[in-house]
Amino acid sequence: QVQLVESGGGLVQAGGSLRLSCAASGSIFSINAMGWYRQPPGKQRELVATFTSGGSTIYADSVKGRFTISRDITKITTFLQMNSLQPDDTGVYYCKALTGLTATPYWGQGTQVTVSS
Repeated sequence: QVQLVESGGGLVQAGGSLRLSCAASGSIFSINAMGWYRQPPGKQRELVATFTSGGSTIYADSVKGRFTISRDITKITTFLQMNSLQPDDTGVYYCKALTGLTATPYWGQGTQVTVSS
């Protein structure tokens, strides 16, 4: 079992920045990959940025050049630095971890990001 807790969401004006954090606990040794997803109002959850099991990164086209995913050396905490935020970035941001040989997914509870125009 892996527990994920997100923090850092909030209300920001367009052009502003936020930094999200995702802290993992439990069977962290089983985590293969961690990343960030978001769910805009009335839409499906979508990938924002993620580390792969090989350590590379993948970004959604809509956030390339504005968002940066990073992690601490222990790989227990994953961060999402979000710059030049736009109203379309509004949504609930979720942290996701894939664990074990079967890539079992775990999700955090989500943190709200609201960007005002």
